[in-house]
Amino acid sequence: MRIEEWWPRVDPSTQQWLINNNGDVVPPNILDQITAVAGAPTADASWVGETAPEGFFLSDEAIDWIEETANDEVSEDE
Repeated sequence: MRIEEWWPRVDPSTQQWLINNNGDVVPPNILDQITAVAGAPTADASWVGETAPEGFFLSDEAIDWIEETANDEVSEDE
C-alpha cells in the first residue's frame, strides 16, 4: 500500500507526528499504527526506508511526500 493510500487512514495525531518529525526515526507506536492500516513493511513498499540500529526510517520518497502534504503541495492527481 502506498503512503497516499494509508495516510488518510491513520489517526490525525499520527499524521501530525510524522509531519513534525519528518525524516526522524519512526518510533514503534507510530510504526504500529501505520502497519495496522498498511500492512507489514516490505522492501517493495515505496514508503519503507531503511532499518538502522537507531530504528525504522521512512523512504526519501515518503519524506518528500509528507513535506509536500504538510505544505499543501500535493496535486489532486497524485
